[in-house]
Amino acid sequence: MPAEYLEKLFGLGGKRILLTGAAGGIGEALAGGLARAGAELLLCDIAEDRLEALAARIRADGCSASGCYMDVANLDSVRGGVAKLTEGGRRVDVLINCAGINRREGFLDVDEATYERIMGINLKGLYFLSQEVAKRMRTAGGGNIINIASHNSVGMLGGCSVYGASKSAVAALTRSMAVEWAQYGIRANAIAPGHILTKLTAATWEHPARSEYLRERIAMRRPGSPDELVGVAVMLASDSSSYMSGMMIHVDGGCLAGGSPWPYDTNY
Repeated sequence: MPAEYLEKLFGLGGKRILLTGAAGGIGEALAGGLARAGAELLLCDIAEDRLEALAARIRADGCSASGCYMDVANLDSVRGGVAKLTEGGRRVDVLINCAGINRREGFLDVDEATYERIMGINLKGLYFLSQEVAKRMRTAGGGNIINIASHNSVGMLGGCSVYGASKSAVAALTRSMAVEWAQYGIRANAIAPGHILTKLTAATWEHPARSEYLRERIAMRRPGSPDELVGVAVMLASDSSSYMSGMMIHVDGGCLAGGSPWPYDTNY
C-alpha cells in the first residue's frame, strides 16, 4: 500500500531528534513537521516560555516533544543540556542545528561584540554542540546531523558580512563532519534556506526597494514559508537519505538558479 511504503521510506517513528533554535520561525515549523512524521522532539532554545508552549502544542496534537533550555553560545549550557537529554543512555538519533542570529550592518560598522555574538551562536555553538552529540552517536553506532545553512553560504547581500561568513563556514563544517565521522556511522548534510518570510525578515519583505530586489532574483518571485522547509528536513532525517552525506540542499524558489529571466522571444 502507498501509505505503508511512504511510512517505511520517510517515517521518523522511534527517532529522537534534538532541534536547536526551536522557538524561532523556522525551528517551530520544523518541530511541528518532524513530530507529525513520528519523531520524538527534544526542543532546545533560550526562550523557555515559547519553547514550552511549542512543546505543549505538539503534545496536544498527539505527538512527542519536550523542551530543554540551551544557550548554544555557552559551552557549559551545551554540555549540560546534552548530558540531561542523554541521561541514562538515551540516544540522540538526529541533531538539527537550527539556532542562528543575524544583525544587518555594513562591513565597516560591525564591532567586536556583534561579531562575537553572531559567530558564537551560528558557528562556535554549532561546532561544539555537534562535537558533543557526535561523541554519543559514535558510542551508539551512528547518527545523523542536519545543519541549517543559508543562501548566504554561497551568495551575499549587503550588510550580512558576519552572518555570511558564519554560514559559509557551516557549509564547510558539514563537509568536514561527513568526511571525518562516516567511519562512526554518522552522516551530515545541510539545508540552505533561501529568502524565507519570518517575523525576523518581515521588515525586509515590507520594504519596497528591498522586497523588489529580492523578487527579481527569485524565479518564483516570492518569499518562502518556513513550512516549505519541512519536506526536505523529513527526507534528510529519515532513512530515505541513507546514502547522502556532505551535501547542502538549497530550498530557495529558484534564487540560486538565476532569478527572473530577461525578456526573451516566446510564443507563450
